[in-house]
Amino acid sequence: MDMDAQQLLKKIGEGDEKAFADFYTLYENRLYRFIKSKLNDSFEASDILHETFMEVWRKAGKFEGRSKVSTWLFSIAYFKTVDKLRKKTPIPVSDEDMPEIADENPDAMACLLSQEKNRHVAFCLETLKAAHRAVMQLAFFEELSYSEIAKIEDCPENTVKTRMFHAKQAMKHCLAGRMGEKA
Repeated sequence: MDMDAQQLLKKIGEGDEKAFADFYTLYENRLYRFIKSKLNDSFEASDILHETFMEVWRKAGKFEGRSKVSTWLFSIAYFKTVDKLRKKTPIPVSDEDMPEIADENPDAMACLLSQEKNRHVAFCLETLKAAHRAVMQLAFFEELSYSEIAKIEDCPENTVKTRMFHAKQAMKHCLAGRMGEKA
């Protein structure tokens, strides 16, 4: 897939609108989910998605192939998202703001437990430092390697490993505390 993406980028760099449409289709959903996971705002995520693809249109001809296309693309989205977050003031959300939905299915208890665990994970992810949260999201949700994350984060791979270690430790302690277990 990456070779196809490189060919599409080359064509985009030459002004090929069909190649741009194909590239957009190839990455739109993954990139949108990645951006939305950081902002939790559909409208802002759509804006950044649009800005990211406009950046691709402008800079496709400058892609040198020193990284995977997806790494290059996600790093553009990542920095645009970080810029947006810097300008945005955080709005705290409590567990009480989450609507409770009654489920009549036989698996209702399992669904509720799963939702509760997901809320704990989401809460604990939000408590992480931005650098730790970023490596966890890129590794676990985008399935990028440490070397790809290092390129996106513009830091050494060992720094990514260290951040991941600290992020996992923080998640372990946070989740244990929220679930009433010992870490």
